[in-house]
Amino acid sequence: MTDLVTGPDGLSRCAWGASTPDYAVYHDTEWGRPLHGDDALYERLTLEAFQSGLSWLTILRKRPAFRRAFDDFRIERVAGYGDADVARLLADAGIVRNRAKIEAAVANARAALALPKGLSALLWSYAPAARAARPESFAQVPALTPESTALAKELKRRGFRFVGPTTAYALMQATGMVDDHLAACHVVTAPAGT
Repeated sequence: MTDLVTGPDGLSRCAWGASTPDYAVYHDTEWGRPLHGDDALYERLTLEAFQSGLSWLTILRKRPAFRRAFDDFRIERVAGYGDADVARLLADAGIVRNRAKIEAAVANARAALALPKGLSALLWSYAPAARAARPESFAQVPALTPESTALAKELKRRGFRFVGPTTAYALMQATGMVDDHLAACHVVTAPAGT
């Protein structure tokens, strides 16, 4: 598989973004675009944690069920979850039923709620400076960076779980803190700070 694919619509995409219709929509409308807001970023952080060890496509297809199960990822609601909610989530066949990840999602909501300036401010404070140019190939895209390593360390220090440096970098990619669309990809994203 080459790193760039021209789809039936004549548009060049990062190859992974052309592999399924679900990925094409996600690639073209969401991935790499700057995302702000505590609840929105909490959703992405949670989904990245659930993805650990699984295909992102699995998580993407279960996303509507995750939203229903986790009260649309409203931090204040999830932070109040107790044992009954964990049991409810473990019984929900629409989501990934992993106790450690479910308990991490609840703990992460509580940790996010305790942040003085909010989750969005904390995450974006670790966004690296914009590159001079997009990568030409995926060989130029790292799995983690000094910024993602520092972000993961800070999140763990503040009580977050399932947030290693690789997960932190995937979050940075997904939320536009970095732009890892390839140079010839048709997607145009806004600058990271917007």
